[in-house]
Amino acid sequence: MLNTPVLILNQNYQPLNVCNTRRALVLLNLGKAELMQDSAGQIHTVSKVFNIPSIIRLYRMVQIPLHSRRLSRIGVFVRDNHTCQYCGTYSKTLTLDHVIPRSKGGQHEWDNVVSACSSCNHKKAGRNPSEARMKLIKEPSPPRPNPFYLVERSAILSEWQPFIPWLVPQASE
Repeated sequence: MLNTPVLILNQNYQPLNVCNTRRALVLLNLGKAELMQDSAGQIHTVSKVFNIPSIIRLYRMVQIPLHSRRLSRIGVFVRDNHTCQYCGTYSKTLTLDHVIPRSKGGQHEWDNVVSACSSCNHKKAGRNPSEARMKLIKEPSPPRPNPFYLVERSAILSEWQPFIPWLVPQASE
């Protein structure tokens, strides 16, 4: 019961984080947060009964940290929409290609790595795109930092949906 997820909202009702019930009860008892919605259930102590919170809101505004994402194969494929950045072929079996080859001083960074099909990767080989007479469909760039990353990676409870509308699939009417 004390490990049930609780949504923490910032002072302006923006989702900030997900914590467990124990942490949420501490924030409530210290007067740092208010209860927005409780879930079904209670915790009984020797002298008190506490409703298990589902959503709490902080009284003070907290700066949301922006985390830059680590470079990964899957991250590059998702950024490039599983599409070869040279010929435009959609595929689930892509390779990574360094736009400026590492042998020529290219770095293993977001703005130098793209998705490529194996035939385009072999055709380009250890050359720059201009040397191989190949053109990139889209210039590579790092993905934008997502301040709601911590909330999105957690299981979303149904009572949280009014505060996280961009993650809720819309029902067709």
